[in-house]
Amino acid sequence: MSHATISHVQIAAAHDGEAELVVTLSFDNGGQSLVALDEFAASTLLASCAAESADGLIGASWEKVRDALVASSGRYAGT
Repeated sequence: MSHATISHVQIAAAHDGEAELVVTLSFDNGGQSLVALDEFAASTLLASCAAESADGLIGASWEKVRDALVASSGRYAGT
C-alpha cells in the first residue's frame, strides 16, 4: 500500500456555509487526493497531530486524517 502524507491544507466553505478544512494527501506514486474535514474532524486532526495551526499538519500521515474522519462520524453513534 502506498504511503500518503498531508502536503497542503486550506480552509474552504462547506455547502452549508460552515468552514471546513481541506487537506491534500500526496501519495508516493505521485497521486493526490483532496479530503474535506468538518469542524469536528479538523479539531480532532489538529489535536492528534499536536498542531497549533493548519500549517502544522503538513507531513502528517493519512492515518491521522482517517482517524479524524472516523471520530467525526462516530460522534453521533447512540443518539
